[in-house]
Amino acid sequence: MNTIGMILCIGPTPAVQWVMIFRRVELDAVNRARTTLDGAAGKSVNVAKVLKALGEQPLATGFLGGDRGEWLRAILESRGIESEFVMVPARTRQCITLIDETQAMQTELVEESPPVAGADYDALEAIVRQRSHGARAVIMSGTLTPGGPADFYFRCLGIANATGILSVVDAQGAPLIEALKAGPGVVKPNRLELAATVRRELADEQAVISGMRELRERGAQRVIVTAGKQPALAFDGRVFWRITAPKIVPVNPIGSGDSFTAALVWRLLRGDELGEACCWASAAGAANALTTLAGEVNGEDVQRLVKEVVVEKV
Repeated sequence: MNTIGMILCIGPTPAVQWVMIFRRVELDAVNRARTTLDGAAGKSVNVAKVLKALGEQPLATGFLGGDRGEWLRAILESRGIESEFVMVPARTRQCITLIDETQAMQTELVEESPPVAGADYDALEAIVRQRSHGARAVIMSGTLTPGGPADFYFRCLGIANATGILSVVDAQGAPLIEALKAGPGVVKPNRLELAATVRRELADEQAVISGMRELRERGAQRVIVTAGKQPALAFDGRVFWRITAPKIVPVNPIGSGDSFTAALVWRLLRGDELGEACCWASAAGAANALTTLAGEVNGEDVQRLVKEVVVEKV
């Protein structure tokens, strides 16, 4: 198998995604959707979809099970996205996004992934080990299955480090804390995830910067912290950048963080410094929010929106 130029997207918990669009959502009432869309999602799958849209060659891996798993894999294949999943007995989860057009609100209903066996993680690690050779980058995204080994991303980073390729971790809690010990190339928590990792409240920008320095001291080479509609912050060990996203009217922001991750890697692999890469990443996150399904971007939107991102040194 040719993996030269490939970007490996690892995520144990992919999902089938439904998006239901309503004129207005009323609690404790019958609601009839105006439109229902479905697609393949989960953080790593979203990353793979956006990388493909940006002209890269992603390979998605993780756990799939049951009819939903087979359907998700078929969706990726139809889009020309290569995959190699570990098939497990448990059925792949389903998540539902409710869009209220009148109130411009999006509500995400998340089904938790079922547990998988330890041997399944060993099989997934074997795929990572094989597919990392010749790859350009390894991206680890999302939560582990319940009871999954907290050091799984740490082990994947060991493989990436041995091959000398770019590594990115977008996770939280114990998997992120363990991953820091392996010196990841980039970590990308949001503000709440950073606060949970450093175990203190981050009330303002200076507190966030202090938390980012701590992650750097604990092993991360570069740290990016996103904050929804608020500016993101990036730190490469020398310089801090503040990245302010374009002003848009969002349709569905679910998946914008994954789109940020995908475009970040896309630009870092082209030699951009961290601040410039984050400029493109922010544009991709905004472009995703203009679409109905998560992890979907239009390349023309990214090219247009990147001119509206503000990047400044802090």
